[in-house]
Amino acid sequence: MKMKYSDRESEPGVFPNFWRKRVPAVFAMTSLIFIKQCLSCMDLFVLRHGKAGQSSEEPDDRKRALTADGKDEMRKIGKWMRQKKFDFEVIATSPLARAYESADIVARSLAKKDRLAVWEELAPVGDLDTICYRAAQFGEDAAILLTGHEPQLSTLISRIISGNDNVSLILAKGGLAKIRNYSFNKRASGDLQWLLTPKQMMEME
Repeated sequence: MKMKYSDRESEPGVFPNFWRKRVPAVFAMTSLIFIKQCLSCMDLFVLRHGKAGQSSEEPDDRKRALTADGKDEMRKIGKWMRQKKFDFEVIATSPLARAYESADIVARSLAKKDRLAVWEELAPVGDLDTICYRAAQFGEDAAILLTGHEPQLSTLISRIISGNDNVSLILAKGGLAKIRNYSFNKRASGDLQWLLTPKQMMEME
């Protein structure tokens, strides 16, 4: 989901209305610069799977599926994404059942079932650098969604936004983070724009 900086006064580099009226030439030039910057960068979205059954109910961790509440919550998240006009080049998911089901619900909600892809690296013990490299292959103006597990996802976000694994953050089940300006040049980098819980998403409707 791409955002044009000129659509929102709160974004850096965009003049408030007071200056728009007084320096139209400068405003126009600055807007064009920031629109160009925004349209030439990748948006990386990171989604944690929804609520799943307990390990006592399913000893095989790979097969633990979403609960009824988990499925319902993911449907609401998928609906919220559709309302906000999210559009992903790929909806990548861990092969584990609870993550795959979460990604599948989102893909169906967005009518993008054909863009659902299983990435083995998104499993709990997957290699983070491989995830980062694969994500970067979709082009500078792409938007992609990664669906997986904690604590792997918070570590992934930390590595991208800081260059190390020490940033203290966590995704709630069904939580979604947006990293903009994502790139991979020797190492992954990007800016964390927001991190939302399912409740916060619903409050934004």
